[in-house]
Amino acid sequence: MSASGDRREIVVIGGGIIGCCTAYYLTRHPSYDPSRHKVTLLEASEIAGGASGKAGGLLAQWAYPSSIVPLSYRLHAELAKEHGGKDRWGYREVNCGQLVVRGRALNNKKTDGANTESLQKRSAAALSKLKSAKIPQDLDWVEPELLRAYESMSGPGETAQVHPYLFTTSIAKLAEEKGAQVILGQVTDIARSKDAVESVTYTDKASGEARTIAATDVVIAAGPWTRSILPEAPISAMRAHSVVIRPTKPISAYTLFTNIEIPANFNPSKKSRPTVAAPEIYARPDETVYACGEGDRLVPLPDTSAEVEVDAEKCQEIVDQVSSISDALRDGEVRTRQACYLPNVDSGGGPLVGLTEVKGLYLAAGHTCWGIQNAPGTGKVMSEFVFDGQATSAKIGSLDPRTYL
Repeated sequence: MSASGDRREIVVIGGGIIGCCTAYYLTRHPSYDPSRHKVTLLEASEIAGGASGKAGGLLAQWAYPSSIVPLSYRLHAELAKEHGGKDRWGYREVNCGQLVVRGRALNNKKTDGANTESLQKRSAAALSKLKSAKIPQDLDWVEPELLRAYESMSGPGETAQVHPYLFTTSIAKLAEEKGAQVILGQVTDIARSKDAVESVTYTDKASGEARTIAATDVVIAAGPWTRSILPEAPISAMRAHSVVIRPTKPISAYTLFTNIEIPANFNPSKKSRPTVAAPEIYARPDETVYACGEGDRLVPLPDTSAEVEVDAEKCQEIVDQVSSISDALRDGEVRTRQACYLPNVDSGGGPLVGLTEVKGLYLAAGHTCWGIQNAPGTGKVMSEFVFDGQATSAKIGSLDPRTYL
């Protein structure tokens, strides 16, 4: 950390929600002085081009890790209040529950649970908080004869949501308003001198030219692409598909973790055994519904978020699964079919947030499926690491990157 009076050239690598929140809170830190401190946000493709623009946007007090969740959940509410998040990025409190439901057979449709991995939102801690409840009356967009059980996963004020793309792009703009500069370019090198960062070299997206900018501080917040910038970082990538549907009628404010009993005759053209699908279904205030399926590692991580391969069949499986329980979704319009990669810490747990052994080099990555939830808290403590040398808003010693690097 440089002396408070020195000029600082702070470079944040990654234009997802972690990088954008870091830039936002750097420009809001009490020590930030735009005449002496320059904040540059470098993004290879586009702001929110990866998971930060394609996630579900669930916020939960029961998320993990517990060291940063309370701070981040509170900051979400504060950001929404200060910047009109209700209208700007769809912030609202929602009901959250686990739904057990029987699916109906669909003609010429297919579902296949092979080669999938759980997105792991339903951690042991989350499951332990399940509360028995009758099926809510306003859950009327799931066909009543198919319902088997509903369990609430949160109490009042414990679960909320945002629209990830709108949230991320809004936070980036708010950072720019306070002096941060957003540059589209793919980082190729972080130069070090005497064990301290010195500069960052990137390929400018528009011109294709290599450019180098000075750096006293570099925050790597590149999500699943972190290893391409910091090879020793123990972070891998898992692909996740999702769809956005415009239903035929308004949908009540629920985020659902489903267990759908898929019948043997689900696909009449193919013999199959009964199975269970577990798509997550999130109603949004813009009158759309987001649904995502299981993760997979079938296709390696591409160079940038712009090159992510979307498997049309996997998207259709999600559409079929949610259509099998709801006429409003079955007869609705599929607006978006998409895929993204989530960053996982290889040893489990995560994220890795804080200092590295290299002076001026920081890491904020590996947030799994809770990146949107934990981004404000991460951005807040990263601004403290840069300007104060330590995190003061939360005790996050368990997330220290130096334990893993």
